[in-house]
Amino acid sequence: MRADDDESGSDALARPSAMARLRQVARSRDGATAIEFALLAVPYFFIIFAILETFVAYTAEQLVVNATDTLSRKLRTGQITYNMSRSSTDMDKQAFRQAFCNEISIVIKCSATEAATPSKLYLDVETFSSFSDIPTTIPRVSTAAYADIDATAVSKFTPGGPRSINMMRAYYRWHIITDIVRPYITTIRPADGSIPTDFLIVATTAFQNENYP
Repeated sequence: MRADDDESGSDALARPSAMARLRQVARSRDGATAIEFALLAVPYFFIIFAILETFVAYTAEQLVVNATDTLSRKLRTGQITYNMSRSSTDMDKQAFRQAFCNEISIVIKCSATEAATPSKLYLDVETFSSFSDIPTTIPRVSTAAYADIDATAVSKFTPGGPRSINMMRAYYRWHIITDIVRPYITTIRPADGSIPTDFLIVATTAFQNENYP
């Protein structure tokens, strides 16, 4: 036997078979961490962004509530009046909306168009003869289980004068980016019944004006 035959036979014995190589690949852990991270990164970051968005949304909701309380207090004390021929305190609907926008501007920005014509922010300020007459439900475009709010019914501005009983409600459509659960649990949906891309922030207060001069 020649020496080169001995060497080739030794190489054949040294080389692993195809099945052995497959088993080595299957047992290999090279790159496993990168693959696991790639699989888990998307849901992980999705959850993180959803948490952050929920935090910002709750902050915006608190701003809307605080703005409602602040402006209703000014209405109650006569710092803001309507149709009383008092140039220092009288506000029309648009001026009142702008004042509300100023209160929430830290997080929610209202354009001049939004202040004039509501598309996301709706303010409903009305006077009633008694507290029992104040509505307890949100006006909707229909009686369907999933119906949108009635934009006309929630955009009134007719506060009363001294000692009048009033209600102020604020609605804001908060746009949703990563929260995939909230659109499915809300009953406020577009007219076509599709899944909404926003949820409705609502703040309500009822009060009797002071007997201001």
